[in-house]
Amino acid sequence: MNITITENLKRPDPAALASTLEALAARFGNRLITSQAVREQHAHTTTWLPTQPPDGVVMAQETADIQDVVRICAKHRVPVIAFGTGTSLEGQVNAPAGGISIDLRDMNKVLEVHAEDLDCVIEPGITRKALNEHLRDQGLFFPIDPGADASLGGMASTRASGTNAVRYGTMRDNVLALKVVRADGEIITTGTRAKKSSAGYDLTHLFVGAEGTLGIISEITLRLRGIPETIAAAACSFTTLGGACQAVILAIQTGIPLARIELLNTEQVKACNAYSKLTLPETPLLLLEFHGTALEVGEQSKNFGEIAKECGGGDFTWTTKPEDRTKLWQARHDAYWSVKALRPGAGIGVVATDVCVPISRLADCVTETEADLKRLNLISPIVGHVGDGNFHCSLICDVNDADEMGRGEEFMHRLVERAQAMGGTCTGEHGIGQGKQKYLKAELGSEALDAMRALKRAFDPDNIFNPGKIVPAA
Repeated sequence: MNITITENLKRPDPAALASTLEALAARFGNRLITSQAVREQHAHTTTWLPTQPPDGVVMAQETADIQDVVRICAKHRVPVIAFGTGTSLEGQVNAPAGGISIDLRDMNKVLEVHAEDLDCVIEPGITRKALNEHLRDQGLFFPIDPGADASLGGMASTRASGTNAVRYGTMRDNVLALKVVRADGEIITTGTRAKKSSAGYDLTHLFVGAEGTLGIISEITLRLRGIPETIAAAACSFTTLGGACQAVILAIQTGIPLARIELLNTEQVKACNAYSKLTLPETPLLLLEFHGTALEVGEQSKNFGEIAKECGGGDFTWTTKPEDRTKLWQARHDAYWSVKALRPGAGIGVVATDVCVPISRLADCVTETEADLKRLNLISPIVGHVGDGNFHCSLICDVNDADEMGRGEEFMHRLVERAQAMGGTCTGEHGIGQGKQKYLKAELGSEALDAMRALKRAFDPDNIFNPGKIVPAA
């Protein structure tokens, strides 16, 4: 799989790039890094997309740093790519036209916490785990959990989701306001701490999910939640994948307030057992978690147990011990690494891809996907945040085997087409980046793409913000 730099993504003029690097060096000193190793780290991707490093990396420490980088780069029309922790999966941090990467990891402060209002104001470089550690003593937490310890700025930029989305929503639902550095280096404030507003265009949600193509987030106001009185988790095995999916559908339709419900197919359970030293039955599995009072959690678990039994589920035991819950969910979060360990060796690559369908089509989509894998003789364990119809395939292929790679590409193309034909989307949470641009027209239509291009031109007329991402060239 190759990404080619299209004509409108020519690298900056060498003289313009040299002037940019000179100006950045004068402003930032040793916080401008141009070594090959560091530049490659800032384009690292865990997919099959090629690494396309920037020409330099600036370590930002405050909003003024972002503004100055943008102003200097804009003057010479040099691309600017925001970098959080580098956990994105569709090439979002690549620099196909070169340019400057702004590393935001040092902008990691919690600026304000308003416990009584259940919100906080943060810098974009803080990670979700660090934020929750800061909030824990106040009885609060931020619920969005994509698995990786991603930066909150990156999570906002990719409209991240995760295991808790079925109850708490995605980043779209939990970002109240942003401060964004625009293409002239000035700052846009998109909202306030109020829980709702009818004041003007919804700029906040325009930038959430924009993958850094319209501006660079410098401050985020987030919605928080109270830590539940009781948290209970369990694993429930099923005789068939279809039965597990049907249990999810029935649980959602009957209104059981699930906090987390994750699907692992048989191949993924085997991988997790081997990698995380677990002894789960090697059949389709649901991992569950409920939040609430002790009475509520007990009632919810009883109701789900009845549904699971009807759908071919076995017995399961709930646990409220933090250490047991952590072990169970860590195994889920380590799914990618467990898959990678299934087939070690040089040239073996893993690409994580996702789709999302209406909940009523979940069982059909997952079972047809498994059948496709068998037909194509491919290995791709399946995991999913199935409470909202989203699931992931971790396809393992030998990148040096042209035939196997061809079958892998066919599989991923058919996966997206299948989801879209069922009224779903080519990506529920990984985003578009470079990897899924070719599917947007079929999903949204050419008119929608034209509208996106018009927005891009309005906010970024010189195409300096993360060029080559999301919207394909006309």
